[in-house]
Amino acid sequence: MERQTGRRSLTAKQAGLTLAIALLLSILAGVIELALDARAMRQEIVNDTRYRLDLVHGTAAEAAFQLNPDLATQVVEGLFNGGRVDSAALTDDFGRVMATRQRQFEPASSWLAHVLFDDILHYQQTLNYQAGTDNSAQPVGELKLTLALDRLARDFIDRSLLIFSLGVAKSLAIAALLALVFHWFVTRPLLRVHAAIVATDPRQPGRWPKPAMGRHGNDELGHLVESVDQLLLAFQQGLDQRDQLHQISTMDGLTGIANRRHFDAFLAREWQRARRNGHALSVIFIDIDHFKEFNDHYGHVAGDDTLRAIAEALTRVVHRASDLVARYGGEEFVCVLPDTDLEGALRVAERIHLEIRALDIPHAHATHTDRVTASLGVASCAPALDDTGHEELMAQADSQLYRAKRQGRDRVAAQI
Repeated sequence: MERQTGRRSLTAKQAGLTLAIALLLSILAGVIELALDARAMRQEIVNDTRYRLDLVHGTAAEAAFQLNPDLATQVVEGLFNGGRVDSAALTDDFGRVMATRQRQFEPASSWLAHVLFDDILHYQQTLNYQAGTDNSAQPVGELKLTLALDRLARDFIDRSLLIFSLGVAKSLAIAALLALVFHWFVTRPLLRVHAAIVATDPRQPGRWPKPAMGRHGNDELGHLVESVDQLLLAFQQGLDQRDQLHQISTMDGLTGIANRRHFDAFLAREWQRARRNGHALSVIFIDIDHFKEFNDHYGHVAGDDTLRAIAEALTRVVHRASDLVARYGGEEFVCVLPDTDLEGALRVAERIHLEIRALDIPHAHATHTDRVTASLGVASCAPALDDTGHEELMAQADSQLYRAKRQGRDRVAAQI
């Protein structure tokens, strides 16, 4: 009991020391961050003010050139009402005031506000006006602007309070986290190892949350952790090899999308799910037009590149996690769209058709165009209302594909 009490006392001391250090660092960091923010705020004020003056320069110059007091008043009012402005004035080239606006009074500001902002309060811009394309721009007046020191000081205080509060809050959070880590590291090292093993995902044992033993790294507990780590890594290697074999058996080696085997299993599974849930299921068959002639003319290397490009085009269009794009065989591809009716499947097929045409792959032996095109057949059904199997859905999609070919290729055909 005395040892346990001592351990709790040590943990409390560590937590207190961590909190004190965190608060001290937060104050120092807060002062540095406030200084950097003040510098950034000054630059923001200067840039914003110059931008506003540049924005109204053309209108102000025109008002001065035309001696138009109404337009000058609009410019001055716009500047005055647009931000932290104490006074604004527009004068012509003789120094006569055409329009001016100034606050009635300015509250007293602190010495810090004067130190920070006194040198960026006043702005003066010469107005140049070009009366015709053949003439050079001539000065026609001046635009003067003075910022309100009290408003700048208030904005700086608001920003400073926010920055300082966030800094203290982050420091307290970090201190609490460190105190918790120290507690578990000093008093419960063995339970940490146990908790890490319990939290290990059996499907990814190699990614277990291996605890950092620190000073226990060279003792029996550290050796135990390393032995468990090596054992779990060996398990992970076995699982990775299994996954690689499974991936090889379900992925098309040329295009990188699902192969025929994966497609057959996926379609059967989605058919049963659609039957249980009463949802629609759609299939799109895609066949590249005159692909044999393409291979004969351009060679099999170009043919393989074309198959890969079309597979990428299909995955760009059919990208829902629930959908599947597969190579059915040769130059044929197929898409399975769960929870999609015929109208939705037609929209997807049209987008695929356009995406393939957008690849703009030359094909000298195409029938109607000199580019690679595809014919698409679309079929859809509701398995809950259909006593047939998914083979009938495939047959309907295949029939629509051949109907598209009979009608001239390079088109989408769907069941009526």
